Amino acid sequence: MAHRRTYSARHPDMGKLALESPPLTPPLSFAEFSTQLTSRKLKSYWFRTTFLALFVLIIVSVYVLLVAQPSFSPISFRDADGSKSGASSSHLSSEVFRAALRQKRPVGVNTSNAERPQITLDAEQELAAVSSFIVSLPQNVIPSSVDPSQPIDPQLVLDFDTRSPQAPEEVATVVHDVWARNPVLLYSKFHSPISRELKEMLADMYLRPAPTIIEVDQRPDEDVLAPLLFRLTSTSELPILLIGGRTVGSMQEIRYLRNKGELQRMISDAGAVIDGAKRKKGKKH
Repeated sequence: MAHRRTYSARHPDMGKLALESPPLTPPLSFAEFSTQLTSRKLKSYWFRTTFLALFVLIIVSVYVLLVAQPSFSPISFRDADGSKSGASSSHLSSEVFRAALRQKRPVGVNTSNAERPQITLDAEQELAAVSSFIVSLPQNVIPSSVDPSQPIDPQLVLDFDTRSPQAPEEVATVVHDVWARNPVLLYSKFHSPISRELKEMLADMYLRPAPTIIEVDQRPDEDVLAPLLFRLTSTSELPILLIGGRTVGSMQEIRYLRNKGELQRMISDAGAVIDGAKRKKGKKH
């Protein structure tokens, strides 16, 4: 026989149940939920905005300090005649302002080398500069406007700013490099028996590096280059043989030095190797 529940079991006392069960949390209303959600969004929005503003400020500061490099020197507000301007003319004159914009530097600040004196070359440096200019490129020519009796403008034959503070060191580098690369340099005259004899003499030595030969009478700047070389080497005719940047002398002196072995010694001291081309050719076979 099935067990039958009593009325009290089927219908418990709701009053007693309410007292014994824990209190229920009342549900949030829609207005309260919207208020909390809006508060969270506002906090997140202001956090992102503040972070973005700080990031932009840092980027702008780095650009201004490291890239733009502004000058913090005070700008003198003066008229063209040098007198201080009043309240009605508290800005730069239009001409001065346009000049400052063209130069891209604050008014009154000189950052170029235009006002510095140009470097002065002595005869040895001038000979090295001219020789370096001539041997660097076949199309390099001395302008016809140059007066060969006067020191040449360094800026014509040197490829750096001859007014810069580093100009003396640059000139010393040019002097060293041109004679290291061209220990034997011959300013020759193509239609000349003496030049042919001298070229044969050098060819018999099988020099390495090979002698650098400039045919002066075959160049368009012959009328300027020849007297320029005469002034710098204290000679009066071609050919001119330079060993280590120094003039050897006349053909008679060159023959004498060769017969005594002094010419070979001078060439070796300048950095060229006698019979070096022959030995190098033998190694290839």
